[in-house]
Amino acid sequence: MRKILFLILTLSATAALSYAQTDSLMDALNADASATKKKEVVTSTFKATRIINSSSVENLGHGVLDFRISHRFGRIDQGMENFLGLDNATTRIGLDYGVTKWLMLGIGHSTLYKENDGFMKAKILAQQKNGMPVTVSYNGSVSVQCTREPKLPDSTDTWHFSNRLYFANQLLIARKFSERISIQLMPTLVHYNIVDTSTYDNNTFAIGIGGRIKLSKRIAITGEYYYRVNNADLTVDNPGRSNGVPTYNSLSIGVDIETGGHVFQMFFTNSHGMTERTFVAQTPDTWEKTAIHFGFNISRVFTVVKPKEFRGGGNSW
Repeated sequence: MRKILFLILTLSATAALSYAQTDSLMDALNADASATKKKEVVTSTFKATRIINSSSVENLGHGVLDFRISHRFGRIDQGMENFLGLDNATTRIGLDYGVTKWLMLGIGHSTLYKENDGFMKAKILAQQKNGMPVTVSYNGSVSVQCTREPKLPDSTDTWHFSNRLYFANQLLIARKFSERISIQLMPTLVHYNIVDTSTYDNNTFAIGIGGRIKLSKRIAITGEYYYRVNNADLTVDNPGRSNGVPTYNSLSIGVDIETGGHVFQMFFTNSHGMTERTFVAQTPDTWEKTAIHFGFNISRVFTVVKPKEFRGGGNSW
């Protein structure tokens, strides 16, 4: 009888221990599964707020000011007379500011067309691991051309200020596929207040695509291209050239170099302008004729408003 009772107690203890181990194992597996499905925001889809000419889905942090200098030299096919285009350059100087973690504002001045511009970029959705598959931002801009008003055929005609205004609206849709590869689509609408409406539309629709391939921790290859859906034969009056110059789709290829938290961008592009209304729809040069430009973007970042955890220290400049 004692042997039978001992055997029953032993089997009961073994079963209880086995059940406890199984239960612990299931809890661990469930915890691992829960951790795997945890939604985390994907960061650093791109390393800069611009891919090349185009805005990326990246925003400046709250309270961060970015002083940017963008430079485009002349066409390299101009030969040694203009030192491969280095003697003919255009510059945009801009200030971008992170109002919040999702909203960024910027202003700038371009020497080409003597153009002033402003923009806002708002992040709508953020890519997540095991969640939202893409990051989506809206980029809206306005530019004012400040060149002299043209001579009108009729002396009674009036040149209105609104004729100088241009608007651009973009939806930026990006996905970081891996630590090395990111792709961004850019449906774009550029509106011109004044065009020859007998030939062209006031609105130019374009689809842009851009991307980045990281070669190392500090170096990446970048590229972007815009295909115009309409107004593909739009002409432009280009400074220093004859009027009515044909335009082409914008194509740019470059290299990003990270230096101490900043990104120095160098590239070749057939676009001389640096605002959406110029490089999307008014690019008068083409890669087919080696009419391309060397350029670079460089910036210096300042923390104007310190994060709460760092307040009370010295000057952030």
